[in-house]
Amino acid sequence: MNHEKQTMKSMPASERPYEKCAAYGPGALSDAELLAVILRSGTNRLTALELARRLLTVFGERRGLGFLRQTTREELMSVDGIGPVKATELLAVGELSRRIAGAARREHLALGRPNAIASYFMEDLCYLDHEEMWVAMFDTKNRLLHTETVSMGTVNSSLASPREIFLNALRHHAVFVVLLHNHPSGDPEPSAADIALTNRLAEAGALLHIPVMDHIIIGDHCYLSFRERGLLKAPGTD
Repeated sequence: MNHEKQTMKSMPASERPYEKCAAYGPGALSDAELLAVILRSGTNRLTALELARRLLTVFGERRGLGFLRQTTREELMSVDGIGPVKATELLAVGELSRRIAGAARREHLALGRPNAIASYFMEDLCYLDHEEMWVAMFDTKNRLLHTETVSMGTVNSSLASPREIFLNALRHHAVFVVLLHNHPSGDPEPSAADIALTNRLAEAGALLHIPVMDHIIIGDHCYLSFRERGLLKAPGTD
């Protein structure tokens, strides 16, 4: 029996991912075919398409192609056939998709719309396996100026320093800030420590005339807004 390995060139042109993409556009390709176009080549034993299918199998629990935004270089290189060059290229594609999605969501950011702010930061925060606190800084026209990570690990008052937060806000000429942090458990309900920290930072912001407009906790594709819940009395901006 002939066990000769199939190559991409031996496939009909209509089934080769690159030719199919050129003829019908990227929308006609499956996830594996799109990955194969990026990979370009396979190994001595696997075609680029077979290698792409292997990646989707290995990282399939990470929402299909979403694994490109959640996987490390080392994890990718643990798959036979993925070396440092391919791993770096795949990570670049994942980062590019994140930035494109972020640019689209950024247009809908508004201080009076906690759901829009949560949506903008959701993909960055909801997959983290540890807590982080970020501060989003806005100008007088409610435009996002800058985002700063102020705490990594357990979010508490000893790590999230009002001095650091508001010095950064002043440095970027921000007039409003929004606090964001994630709950790796997936449940966005605030703890007593979350509420105490938010009140402490809101008091500091009020003294400096840089109001804390909201504190948004990101869970598993869900969020809680202190402003919507009535836990934070921020000046209206609608």
